[in-house]
Amino acid sequence: MFEPFQKLSDGFQKMGKDGLEAAALSYGEVNKGLQDIAAKFTDYSKKSFEDASRAFEQLMGAKSVQQAIEIQSQYAQKAYDTYITEASKLGEMYVAMARDSYRPIQQVTTRTRKTA
Repeated sequence: MFEPFQKLSDGFQKMGKDGLEAAALSYGEVNKGLQDIAAKFTDYSKKSFEDASRAFEQLMGAKSVQQAIEIQSQYAQKAYDTYITEASKLGEMYVAMARDSYRPIQQVTTRTRKTA
């Protein structure tokens, strides 16, 4: 008489355990993804600051207004191109993080549906 209830209870305990494990794995993936994104953003910020400093030094050495405008234009174009490239890379990293963090949960829900 109690056997069906025991099986049901065991099933709920396994689902709960699997869910907690999946949540822990998911959290680990989010943590790893955010660390990677922070490192990428830090590298970009450092490079951007170095490029701006270099452009400022070149502006200080400009011999004419025309040369200063050319230096500024080249810097602005490079800064824009670099920003677009880095923003794209960061977007891809966010997508990968979301995908990787969802995978453990998806695996548990797929297993749960198959056994139900």
